[in-house]
Amino acid sequence: MRNKNIKWPLAFGLFLAMGWVSDSWSAQEPVSPATVPVTMLVSVEARHGKDIPNINREDVRVLRGKNHLQVTGWVPMQSAQAELELCILLDDAADRDISLQFDDLRAFINAQPSTTAIAVGYMHYGTVEMVQNFTKDHAQAAKALRLSLGFAGGGASPYLSVSDLIKRWPESPARHEIFMISDGIDRLEGGPDDPYLATAIDDAQRAGVQVYAIYAAGSGHFSHSFRRFNWGQNNLAQLAEETGAEAYFQGFQTPVAFAPFLKEFADRLNHQYRLTILVPAGKKAGFQHIKLETEVPNAELVVAEKVYVPAAK
Repeated sequence: MRNKNIKWPLAFGLFLAMGWVSDSWSAQEPVSPATVPVTMLVSVEARHGKDIPNINREDVRVLRGKNHLQVTGWVPMQSAQAELELCILLDDAADRDISLQFDDLRAFINAQPSTTAIAVGYMHYGTVEMVQNFTKDHAQAAKALRLSLGFAGGGASPYLSVSDLIKRWPESPARHEIFMISDGIDRLEGGPDDPYLATAIDDAQRAGVQVYAIYAAGSGHFSHSFRRFNWGQNNLAQLAEETGAEAYFQGFQTPVAFAPFLKEFADRLNHQYRLTILVPAGKKAGFQHIKLETEVPNAELVVAEKVYVPAAK
């Protein structure tokens, strides 16, 4: 009898322990989050020299924190996939000497492939005046360039104009890119932490728009302030970098010629890919940071710093 009384508590205790372990294990089992497909535009650069390597899908690794994300698409933007909508966006507050660069701009516009539609717009007072809507008639787009208004075109933030353009951009499967010509000076926000710049970056990242920029000196008092045009260049660099693009400078003056920078820009357009990945999604849509890697020698992958992820369905 004594032995039976001992065995029953032991068996009951073992049963409880097994149940506790089972509950503990089930609580620690990882739950697979819902994933949604997200696409983004990736540019490939050469780390050294001018020979840009070809990148295949299996050469690309995408990380979110320490976790690898599944790559489901890697499409070169060439041939049938080469469609591009490019807006040449000029600052109406730029010095009127910007017209000296128009020959370089016209040559660039006319040299674009037939798959590229080009629009021309001017930034002023926080909006964009479209002087030429998207067209594949490149000669017509080149003719739309006009003199800037100079100081009369100032008085607002160029980043409000960038947001205005992005929000009015018609939907299409083509790449959407901006080539912005401005001093980057925000006449509404005088400090380094510019809320209009932050909003423009968010708008561009959400819409998948890359914003390239080239510094061109402005007109009026602000254009002579070292503090102001230094902030302006920093803002242009931040806008370009965080949208996966590039900003071009030649000191604190308008470049003597745009042609070398436009050639570099054209090379970027010719070495782009559309990447599709599966990203864990939450209950609410939002931005997530990702990182791209490749072991292909001399190759560097350039992409926006954040990606907009829709909510889980």
